Amino acid sequence: MIIAADWLPYVLPLQRPWQTSQGQVLERRGKLLCLRNDRSLSGWGDCAPLPEFGIDEPAARAFAEEMAHLDLVAQSAGLPLHAWLSGDPAVASLAVNSNLGAISGLSEGALQASLDAGFQVLKIKVGLAAPAEEIARLRELAAGLPATIKLRLDANAAWSLPEARQFLQACTTLPIEGIEEPLRHPVPDELAQLQAGLPFPLALDESCHLLTPAFFRHPPLHRLVLKPARHGGLLKSMEIALRARAAGLECIVTSSLESSCGLLACAQLAAAIAPNSVHGLGTAEWLAADTGQAPRISGARLYLPEGNGLGFVLAENWTKVQDPG
Repeated sequence: MIIAADWLPYVLPLQRPWQTSQGQVLERRGKLLCLRNDRSLSGWGDCAPLPEFGIDEPAARAFAEEMAHLDLVAQSAGLPLHAWLSGDPAVASLAVNSNLGAISGLSEGALQASLDAGFQVLKIKVGLAAPAEEIARLRELAAGLPATIKLRLDANAAWSLPEARQFLQACTTLPIEGIEEPLRHPVPDELAQLQAGLPFPLALDESCHLLTPAFFRHPPLHRLVLKPARHGGLLKSMEIALRARAAGLECIVTSSLESSCGLLACAQLAAAIAPNSVHGLGTAEWLAADTGQAPRISGARLYLPEGNGLGFVLAENWTKVQDPG
């Protein structure tokens, strides 16, 4: 039985601006939910709305409330949260991509650091400058990469259909692992036109309004990107992932610049639905401060915390990030 519930507001400055086609993110504001039950267990949730990512307050709050309850349920069952969600044995780690930000601002130092750390998939933001300019920069970048390295691009719904067609065609000779959200106004027929003939998957992310029964009957592209805060929780995200799997779609999970609490929930979901895919969970390094210990990343793999439930522990210096407002 739940005997106490507390909301703990926080503000986390970023190390550097997070650039999208919708603008810059300079800090993350949110609130942690701590539920305590009569067995002296604590369940944690993270509510961090981010309109730029399509995450509104009701969805973020639902995500946090469900997360905290499921944390308690999994702890009571004696299982890591991902094993409770999937019914499969626990996994120790997940492959993740690096996050290099916008192609226009990519530094040699950041690129080399990702390569030295062993990342095989490098995620880069595009759609922030003219397509021809970004293609030229990508060609220059690709020419200096080891043969095993792939680029995962995110356009954040930046292009018209003609612009997307031009950009994607130019990418067919580059080491592209996938491209997310190419269209400014996506519709299934146009996405299907773009996907046809491409040697890499297109992915749907923020355009989750397209995830209708008709979409899953005839998927217009090959990949879905799941952000559980956008879908209002882990269980809804699991449902979408199961429908996607039945339709032959790959699912990957990406975080939304959550604090370590929300990031752990995203990692638990990724381990439940696609333990062998490369996920977008290497975002903790963008935060200049955090609510707790973020999952360790080594050798381009994210290591899930040992123990049961979510695995979140509140930082000892919590008051440094607490929002007094």
